[in-house]
Amino acid sequence: MPYTPYHFGPSGFVGLLFRKRLDLPVFVLANVVVDIEVLIINWFELGIPTHRYAHTLLIGAVVGVIWAAAAYPFRKVFRKIMRFIRLSYETSFLKMVISGILGVWLHVLLDSIYHYDVRMFWPSRARPLWRLLSHSQVKTVCLISFAGAVIVYLVLAMAYNKSKKLPSENSANEKEQAK
Repeated sequence: MPYTPYHFGPSGFVGLLFRKRLDLPVFVLANVVVDIEVLIINWFELGIPTHRYAHTLLIGAVVGVIWAAAAYPFRKVFRKIMRFIRLSYETSFLKMVISGILGVWLHVLLDSIYHYDVRMFWPSRARPLWRLLSHSQVKTVCLISFAGAVIVYLVLAMAYNKSKKLPSENSANEKEQAK
């Protein structure tokens, strides 16, 4: 599922639920970064399966670390974006690395159910998750988790807005009491 919206449902839902332990932007975007492999294989017509090495747990972890290292200089940009979308954001390099790895692994997990050529446990040829769910079931899970992500986001954004309003409301009340 290269660059399809299907990966955003599960990654958004999991990322939002575990936002205190994960770097949300790195985690969600790791689900996109891993498909650069698919684009390269297709673009250059390499004649190999499109989900090759980055779509494994072993090499995927390396991809996640590289992505985190590349994203680290942009943490201030991520903070501004998160503030704009009304979500709190605290990060560290370790948090970004863990998020990069787990984000790629979530992508690999979904693709290992959906795509025959994903060898999640490479160098083993085993494909234990292949067709665990049908294509339509995978899509349904992804769409339901997207709806869940939207609900969790709205709750978090409302809590963020409420926490940002409290100091100004308190200072207004204090000013009135001082008069």
